[in-house]
Amino acid sequence: MALRSRTSPRGKGRLEAFSDGVFAIAITLLVLEIAVPHVAGRRLLEELLRQRSSYVAYFLAFMTIGSAWIAHSALTEAVDHVDAVFQRLNLLLLLLVGFLPFPTAVMSEYMSLVEREGGGEKVAVVFFGIVLLLISLVLFLLVRYAERECLFVADAKEEQAEDNRVRYQMLPSIVFYSVAIICGLLWPYLAVGLYILIGVFLLLPIRTLARWLRRGD
Repeated sequence: MALRSRTSPRGKGRLEAFSDGVFAIAITLLVLEIAVPHVAGRRLLEELLRQRSSYVAYFLAFMTIGSAWIAHSALTEAVDHVDAVFQRLNLLLLLLVGFLPFPTAVMSEYMSLVEREGGGEKVAVVFFGIVLLLISLVLFLLVRYAERECLFVADAKEEQAEDNRVRYQMLPSIVFYSVAIICGLLWPYLAVGLYILIGVFLLLPIRTLARWLRRGD
């Protein structure tokens, strides 16, 4: 049986507002890493196509922050209050989310350099993947901590919904990201493909789709 939190309960309103602000800023900063080409008009299309690695990196990071925001929103809506430890774990999550534009820019730069000079793309892809893995891991820890310290609302359905989300999406994503990072040490483009698949998986409303399929049957 879970024990009651030993730290003082605190309202969650300010935590939600601050977190949403960090998510919004981080996801906005991503597009700033896509440079505007300064070339003659006839070469503009060529230059835009040459930045395809930037588009892929932006898409991946956007999906990651978006799925993390969805998961974080569901979690904060499900808890009744927060405590000091939850706040600090939440800050760790925001630290990683706010940091994500940097490894995104690194991966974009070195994936484009490999076409011209080569080198560095494996480190860049693995670096990016490690940050994605840490974001999923901290989200997982937040949910487990909230469950252990009885921070969820009294309605058991809310807690069960969070437990199902962790079991069906968050925990598998940690495993898949670990596999993708290992692949990145050998085949960076395969790792990028796996990152895309994991991002899509995290954004899909798995339980909603399952209910639709059951209704169809």
